[in-house]
Amino acid sequence: MKKNVFPKFLILILILILLPKEAFSQQQNRLFWDGGDWKRVNQLANGNLDMEYRIKAAYVSGVLDGRLFFYLKTWSVEQGLADSIYAETIDYLNPKELVRSLNNFYADPLMVYVPVPSAMIITNMYGERIPLKIIDAYVQQTKFWINDLHIRMDKHSPAELLEGKYNKHSEKQ
Repeated sequence: MKKNVFPKFLILILILILLPKEAFSQQQNRLFWDGGDWKRVNQLANGNLDMEYRIKAAYVSGVLDGRLFFYLKTWSVEQGLADSIYAETIDYLNPKELVRSLNNFYADPLMVYVPVPSAMIITNMYGERIPLKIIDAYVQQTKFWINDLHIRMDKHSPAELLEGKYNKHSEKQ
């Protein structure tokens, strides 16, 4: 007997539409999903593990697709710049392995504030068996820049921060 998958897809689409509203309504000045958002997906899926996986896999695929899009866009203008900006391997693990690895990563309460895109890089580093010393340094660097960004966002709007960054880098040219 053939199951009707249309209602599941409709639910998934509604969750993906409502998810950003839910994620961003929790706190002002949110730029990235972090471990708290990652863990809340289970609540949004009402404990349905299949739906939770689909939402997380869709997010991971979106990050990977967006990264590829901007890599190719940058590469068409300046190949060396694109290769240097996107040097980290982020697609070593397949989406299923990546979702499982991110679940394990965010099981550590000390990692909950690490943005999901950074956690994706870190979990791929573990998958590639990069030395732990290098991974730990990357984790510390990530925690430092995200904390610094949150402090600056408390003082300035995201638009002001982006304008300042643009002005800083346009002066160098």
